[in-house]
Amino acid sequence: MVFLAVIAINARTFVLCLGVSNYQDSELNLSQTTKDAKQFKAVMGNHTGDISILTSSYANKANILEKLKALCNRAQKGDKIVLFFSGHGYPGGILAYDKTITYQEINDMLVRSEASAKICFVDACHAGSVSQVRDQSKTYKAPTTGNIIYMMSSRADEYSAEHPWMGHGFFTQSLLKGLRGKADANGDRKLTIMELFNYVYNDVQQTTSKMKTSQHPQLIGVKEMAETVIAEWK
Repeated sequence: MVFLAVIAINARTFVLCLGVSNYQDSELNLSQTTKDAKQFKAVMGNHTGDISILTSSYANKANILEKLKALCNRAQKGDKIVLFFSGHGYPGGILAYDKTITYQEINDMLVRSEASAKICFVDACHAGSVSQVRDQSKTYKAPTTGNIIYMMSSRADEYSAEHPWMGHGFFTQSLLKGLRGKADANGDRKLTIMELFNYVYNDVQQTTSKMKTSQHPQLIGVKEMAETVIAEWK
């Protein structure tokens, strides 16, 4: 089921797609993550023209943080920022092409933006560890401010898998199907983050159980953001 998108006249949605298949350390290379980012860009392109993409060597730490900072500064009240990452993750952050980026760094930058909603999708191992970002000596559940919500591919202690015949990570595959319309549970042609998460969680569970693996997507962040509309159709 695929619908035509309606682009909002006033509010804008700024999207940053990140996918790293080829790493500076070639032993870390992945096969599907750049495809994940490109397909996410294509799907979100039905809803907004404000999309940037960085893949592999271009998705280095300096470029990622520079792009994200630019989007955060550009977005105004009423706008949305959507961040998508597919690649390696570790407890506490993601791995760019060359260096690690902590969830704390990402969260701190998003908090400062005036955007009314900041939505992050992360397909990476240990993604659920975003719930324990560190601020110097203390640990707290994050984010608790800043209109931020994270949809993560796995629990903090889980790996996130990709499969060659699917052409995507399990999480991204479900995410793309949901964003194309399958997650619109009530048929009102307005897809909320909660609707999307419910679909993704159930779909990933069904798929990974057949593969004899275990992967549980997580939704973490400001509760009110769960009803944010991520996509609308005519």
